[in-house]
Amino acid sequence: MTLHDDAVLVLKEYEDQEVLRQAYLDHLQAHPDGMWKACTAGHVTASALVIDPEHGRVLLTLHKKLRRWLQMGGHCEPGDATLREAALREATEESGIAGLTLLPGGPVRLDRHPIPPPCHCHFDVQYAAVAAPGSVQEISDESLDLRWFAYDEVAGVADASVVRLLEATRARL
Repeated sequence: MTLHDDAVLVLKEYEDQEVLRQAYLDHLQAHPDGMWKACTAGHVTASALVIDPEHGRVLLTLHKKLRRWLQMGGHCEPGDATLREAALREATEESGIAGLTLLPGGPVRLDRHPIPPPCHCHFDVQYAAVAAPGSVQEISDESLDLRWFAYDEVAGVADASVVRLLEATRARL
């Protein structure tokens, strides 16, 4: 099974955000290369909100290019067999935390957002990753900063898409 096939299967099984979910499926049907950064019509990305439920906090990265506090995530790579693997890889690379575990049950949310040219859009498939107690983060070269925020602080530092992801993650917990 290819990563493209996995994405279609994951999206077909995802039961929320019906209109947006169908837009993702339509995009992948129209663009066999829709998993890859080279697809300038837009491409699927995978992200994960790193959470520490024991302390009621989330780890956000101050994205180097966008200069915004976001969840960990990014482009799929040829070595990724599944969207889950891509999201977990991105979360691990960007947080520096080994041993993250994704919440069961597939994606937590979908978020389609515009990006600067040459591409036009990211079709982000969003997961949540739990950090083990005592985990220590390590900033990557993709970030300007990496910081834990209490659940109630997130709305003051991040945009609405991150707030919605946090709300959906907390509901799943």
